[in-house]
Amino acid sequence: MDFSELRRTVEEVELVDAHAHNIVSIDSNFPFIHAFSEAYGDAVSFSPHSLSFKRSLRDIAELYGSESSLEAIEEHRRVSGLQSISTSCFKAAGISTLLIDDGLKFDKKHDLEWHRSFTPVVGRILRIERVAEEILDEGLTDGSSWTLDSFTKAFVSKLKSVAGEIFGFKSIAAYRSGLEINPNVTAIEAEEGLEQDLSAGKPVRVANKNFVDYIFLQSLEVAQSYDLPMQIHTGFGDKDLDMRLSNPLHLRAVLEDKRFLKSRIVILHASYPFSREASYLASVYSQIYLDFGLAIPKLSVHGMISSVKELLELAPINKVMFSTDGYAFPETFYLGAKWSREVVFAVLRDACIDGDLSIPEAVEAAKDIFARNAIRFYKISPTNSLASSEYNVVSKLNTSSSSLESDSSLVRIIFVDGSGQHRCRVVPKKRFDDAVSKNGVGLARCIMSMVSFMDAPAEGSGLTAVGEIRLMPDLSTKLRIPWSEHEEMVLCDMQIKAGTAWEYCPREALRRVSKILKDEFNLEMKAGFENEFYLLKSITREGNEEWLPFDSSHYCSSSAFDAASQIFREISAAIHSLGISVEQLHAEAGNGQFEIALGYTTCNKAADNLIYAREAVRAIARKHGLLATFAPKYKLDDLGSGSHVHLSLWQNGKNVFMAKDESSKHGISTTGKEFMAGVLHHLPSILAFVAPIPNSYDRLQPNTWSGAYLCWGNDNKEAPLRAASPPGTPDGLVSNFEMKSFDGSANPHLGLAAIIAAGIDGLRRHLPLPEPVDTIPNPEKLQRLPTSLSESLEALHKDDLLKEFIGENLMVAIKAVRKVCVWVETQLQSTSREVDSREPLDENLVKSSNGSQLSTSREIDCT
Repeated sequence: MDFSELRRTVEEVELVDAHAHNIVSIDSNFPFIHAFSEAYGDAVSFSPHSLSFKRSLRDIAELYGSESSLEAIEEHRRVSGLQSISTSCFKAAGISTLLIDDGLKFDKKHDLEWHRSFTPVVGRILRIERVAEEILDEGLTDGSSWTLDSFTKAFVSKLKSVAGEIFGFKSIAAYRSGLEINPNVTAIEAEEGLEQDLSAGKPVRVANKNFVDYIFLQSLEVAQSYDLPMQIHTGFGDKDLDMRLSNPLHLRAVLEDKRFLKSRIVILHASYPFSREASYLASVYSQIYLDFGLAIPKLSVHGMISSVKELLELAPINKVMFSTDGYAFPETFYLGAKWSREVVFAVLRDACIDGDLSIPEAVEAAKDIFARNAIRFYKISPTNSLASSEYNVVSKLNTSSSSLESDSSLVRIIFVDGSGQHRCRVVPKKRFDDAVSKNGVGLARCIMSMVSFMDAPAEGSGLTAVGEIRLMPDLSTKLRIPWSEHEEMVLCDMQIKAGTAWEYCPREALRRVSKILKDEFNLEMKAGFENEFYLLKSITREGNEEWLPFDSSHYCSSSAFDAASQIFREISAAIHSLGISVEQLHAEAGNGQFEIALGYTTCNKAADNLIYAREAVRAIARKHGLLATFAPKYKLDDLGSGSHVHLSLWQNGKNVFMAKDESSKHGISTTGKEFMAGVLHHLPSILAFVAPIPNSYDRLQPNTWSGAYLCWGNDNKEAPLRAASPPGTPDGLVSNFEMKSFDGSANPHLGLAAIIAAGIDGLRRHLPLPEPVDTIPNPEKLQRLPTSLSESLEALHKDDLLKEFIGENLMVAIKAVRKVCVWVETQLQSTSREVDSREPLDENLVKSSNGSQLSTSREIDCT
């Protein structure tokens, strides 16, 4: 038999490492010898005599060209430096994706961002026991003692807040109390367990079995609701583990529980020596998937091959996944990858010889095991060098079970243009899988110069009908549409050609500015949007269709929410199923006005989430015969709608916008004050991005809680920038600031990019933050913010800073779009044509405060 194709596939496929840990600095106190063994204490002295140690030492020495001794390799590491050896190891390993459980406490470990220097895709796996311990160590802000209820609320809230940012959860219950998890543990038992763990003092170590089981079950419920997998340590490990309790067969009670039939559980480490037990579970329980990291390369060659063969005795191939379980040292990643290729080749070759597989089937199995299974299972995106052909095949695997459904399914490729309009191209799913996911779809370049009320390029934008770009799907955002059966949607990047960003791309602009903030100041901005919108119902009066508010109740009215509860259950569930956290929803002060607050996350993700949330609200409202509009001022005699955004700065996983203690003035750190001062200084020109249509300025009026004067305040809702101290923030400190001016007509990526650019200017120039205005703003003492789009455009013309960050050509296009809006506003004001309010909203113009028409139905549709 000719195994050359199988050998070539195994050697060339780029690996998706679905379970690993952080690498540490060269000078970490974690001994390098632990790269070769799970032994600790006196047992370490015996580890050099194991088969895997001797083999691994030779492998690393060969890679480095050094002598085959622990001392020689350690000297090579010291002389070469971590950057050099990491580059060598990852290049030799051929790993393109890392999913990292960063819950291991290593001395001088590097954060997730550091690892992106060596592999294009890095994601986080969240260790649930570590989350619980950190929450208990922090304590309650009011100084009271933990109860099970208060802990559960904090714990579940934390899990949900990061659900959209991670690839899965992980439990080390096997290390704490074993895998015989009781799915019926009572609240009393859990509370007693919590008290026992707390009584041992700090730092808290979650160890009581009832409490461990309770944490696991709470986490599994969250994981299942967000369609996230749960990794579970099973089988062997260091001596903290009781091997007798780490047999995966102990999980049967959880797997049989009806609450968890839709969960997805990954058994790690080939469950060695319980590999056959793991294989059996994967064959009879839909929830169980297998991962063979750590067993490779920690066993002998015979042991590694036997273990993987045992996994495949019963388990479906599409349930078996590769990982290195690499940790602390880049050499562990190299060894795991090298020997996984060797072992999988040997196992699949023998399966062909035995007649279990044909060679073509073995080739496909290798691709599944090394990449495709994990890509599909963890919903990983090919953002860079990850083999596009692999992803193309994965897309085919993701098609529905019947080819007929696949042929009839559609994929919406969604983007937001420079005017803030949501647009999409729609392609059949088969074509998306076969070609579009890899090559994108063509689109006229002038799309970024279209205005919201007509499909024509703005004069002076520099963009015409000549030339095309590519809309390249970002597969990390590809999701099934909850409200439309047989449809999916995906956000996209604008590229000149596949892999080459187009300078006008809004998502790329935000990435570019975020990178400057990271490179210069090691900072990341996080954002959370509050979306206000109106629900309108259609009635027919005297033969004419008329749109009226859904209700006329008051702010936070229970009756208003009761009337809309069915709609909001659907909206909340839909947004939730998209992996987006809904923090809060309520009736707003306008007639038929509501608000949905989304979870706090990285600004790039927050912008993506906002787009999907708007899509969900509009679509489900439409399903119920209603019209949802995010228009800044849909009706002049009622309140406006904003898309307020809360912003904070993070460094190495900590909120550094907030001061360290109450001694800092205003409770804001120096970094936070300088950043906020930059935003305040450039706010008049930022308005051209965050309040981009004439109708926006009908909302930005005094005494409407939208911010009309250039100032900031402490929890002052009349200030455009509001320092916020939400519940849970220590007294005297500020956790974030809110920008009130942002509205639903803005392109969220461009709006956030402008804010970051202004903040960077504040940091660079160490701008001072003026004193807060903690009263109703006095118009005689404060500068009025632009009262029209023309004024904010004039401010933008005078502000050269944003051009530096946003890009000159993109800035030209944005200004041109805004200029056309201003021209239309002027023309309409000169005619002062009135609009019959009984006409359908989708067919008329929205009046400005002086009675002129400002926004066409297209403008309303985009908001």
